[in-house]
Amino acid sequence: MKKYLFLIALPLLFTGCYHAEITTGLPASNDVYQQAWAASFIGGLVPPSVTNAEQHCSNGVARVETRLSFLNMVAAMVTFNLYSPMEITVTCASASADNYTGEDTIELAKNSPQEDVISAFSKAVELSAKNGTAVYVSFK
Repeated sequence: MKKYLFLIALPLLFTGCYHAEITTGLPASNDVYQQAWAASFIGGLVPPSVTNAEQHCSNGVARVETRLSFLNMVAAMVTFNLYSPMEITVTCASASADNYTGEDTIELAKNSPQEDVISAFSKAVELSAKNGTAVYVSFK
């Protein structure tokens, strides 16, 4: 009996939480789109279908989070990871990058020489590291 209990409990010892977060630097709004059971298969080797945030977020996306909830992990364990759902949360931005009026914006002409583009991106990286904020490079 102990042997079978151990074999059942063993997979629980190797489970862990999964959480990934991607931020764009845009200010977040209160508008959130959530997909609690995004279907992926074979332990995530076959990813869930693309979440089209453009339909839900007119000003762009501020943050995207993917995680495995406890129930997602239970469903994956019951199906031996053949079906391995995940939770996707998209937080919409309150303003788009086009409307961003912050100090950290570098503007270039659309037909700028390659040297100017490289210089602008280098400056953006330096400013971002210095200030700890996003720096936008805009081509107008």
